Amino acid sequence: MPSARTAPDPRKLTSEEEELFNAFYVMRRGFDRALDLQLQRDHGISISELEVLMALVRSPGRRLRVRELVTSTGWEKSRLSHQVTRMVARGFVERQDCAEDRRASYIHLTGEGRRIVVRALPEHTATIRRTLFDPLSAEQQREFLEIARRMNAAIADETSDARTPSH
Repeated sequence: MPSARTAPDPRKLTSEEEELFNAFYVMRRGFDRALDLQLQRDHGISISELEVLMALVRSPGRRLRVRELVTSTGWEKSRLSHQVTRMVARGFVERQDCAEDRRASYIHLTGEGRRIVVRALPEHTATIRRTLFDPLSAEQQREFLEIARRMNAAIADETSDARTPSH
């Protein structure tokens, strides 16, 4: 008589799940670290600085309100504020008053900020290619994209649940 299979304990990972989680965690952290190290070595900027600079490069007028930049980066407002303060000191961005809303301000990309992006992007893109695309076949890249989309949807569901107060 076959034994009844019990569902896995949702509070524990199976050994296979633990192995996948650990491999994913090391990969994710290593990828972030490889990008950051390359940017710091070749251009003296951090991945966080590039993230802010890229959001501004892509925005109309090369400026965003602080709350738009918070949304774009997904960071806490205090983290963004500290990052922007450091970037203002380096001449990459400047704060501007918002005429429409006196409580708000803009973060504006400076000429130096734009120059650093233009200089950094070719090597940054090459590092992305070497670490993300080159190790995978075209089919694996398509599968990875589908996996990333599914995980991003699950993450969005999880984070929206976290913002909803429980009763």
